[in-house]
Amino acid sequence: MPRTLDVDYLVVGAGAAGMAFTDALIDRADVRVALVDQRDAPGGHWLDAYPFVRLHQASMFYGVASTLLGGGRLQTQGPEAGLQERADRDQICAYYASVLAERMLASGKVEFFGGCTYLGDGRVSSGGGGPGFAVTSRCRIVDATYLAPKIPAMVPPPFVVAEGARVIPVNELPELEHPQRQYVIVGSGKTATDSIVWLLGRGVAPGAICWVRPRDPWMLNRAKVQPDPAILLGMAADTMEAARLATSLDDLFLRLEEAEVLLRIDRSVLPTMARTPTLALWELALLRTVEHVVRRGHLRRVEPGRLTFNDGTEAVQREAVVVHCAAEGLRRRPLVPIWGGDAIRPQPTRTGFPCFGAAMIGYVEATRDDDGEKNRVCLPSPYSSTLADWVEMTILGTRSAKAFGAEPDISEWANRVALNPARVPAGYGESAELDAVKARLKQHREPGLQALGLLSDRARGEASRER
Repeated sequence: MPRTLDVDYLVVGAGAAGMAFTDALIDRADVRVALVDQRDAPGGHWLDAYPFVRLHQASMFYGVASTLLGGGRLQTQGPEAGLQERADRDQICAYYASVLAERMLASGKVEFFGGCTYLGDGRVSSGGGGPGFAVTSRCRIVDATYLAPKIPAMVPPPFVVAEGARVIPVNELPELEHPQRQYVIVGSGKTATDSIVWLLGRGVAPGAICWVRPRDPWMLNRAKVQPDPAILLGMAADTMEAARLATSLDDLFLRLEEAEVLLRIDRSVLPTMARTPTLALWELALLRTVEHVVRRGHLRRVEPGRLTFNDGTEAVQREAVVVHCAAEGLRRRPLVPIWGGDAIRPQPTRTGFPCFGAAMIGYVEATRDDDGEKNRVCLPSPYSSTLADWVEMTILGTRSAKAFGAEPDISEWANRVALNPARVPAGYGESAELDAVKARLKQHREPGLQALGLLSDRARGEASRER
């Protein structure tokens, strides 16, 4: 029989959400936590990420509330000089290992069980073949895997690979010993853009790259997503002003492009994808040098020298290396109450920024007793995929921010946490620029939200008629 572990919380998943929740919880509550993960170390999908990946946002916005990732420094060299530093894979994995050892285990409040699997009903199996353990019925389950991302190293390609075709996950791209005659990059999101920028930075000619881009993406201008309240609140004001004036979804996004909030790779094509990772202008310039772009929807089959789509085929070099970058990434799952009857499920509590959301949920769990009250002040916000999704995400994220911002203690806590992109740090001082930005945001927020609601209703109506 497995032993019974007497703990207050069983946190399933030691990735970004599980670590941020646990860190904030133990900061405010005298509790015992069992932190379980199938991997042997904390860090979640970063342990399996491709070697050249970096955060697409500032390091300050990622990690746990108690411990800053990086030094909060501006880059001083390279094409992003003046922008906040962005951690790479090895830095992130080392950071989480340090937080676990020096912050969580050292507190005496947390035990980590790596190589273990949660089976449900409070039962955990041991990766070593042992009996595992169970928790008591009073223990709260925290499902920190509800929105866990799927990356190419973890899932097979979403297309058939015929015999003789050379298909690799993006992780294996740096392992190729010699330059290839042709690289076929499959995917529209951050992984695909990272791969192309990496190849071009190592001297691969743009003509040697074929980009299978099922949907053209809108991306956030990284210079507008910085831990400076005048910059970030200015982006929010620009968004609400654009929404107030927009006549359609496409018009909204074009207005945001004109305000330099959003970027698109090909200005002759209206994107239909809006997952909106950040992109720097220097990366955009490189991506625009790739002219062989295949827009035929999702790839169905790869054979030597040929790609098959629903509407036909595309010829490529017979020896081409096809690079699988087409995993789901951040998962778009149904919004559910964060505090459910069977588990706590961390989800973003404002537009984007999952680490801030998970940390806030940990804080709220530690400072309030009633689940209904917790759900009232901590509303979930989704990730986006389409333009209509992005509008819904912005509406719900703004609604959530208003809900927790109305609670004095949460507002005070959030303003001290570097993970919060909208905080005004202590010592920021008086700023005429920030005052003007706040005035613009106040002027445009409510009419902008109303306009976004109308755009969302119109999009849902059109989608319903098409069905």
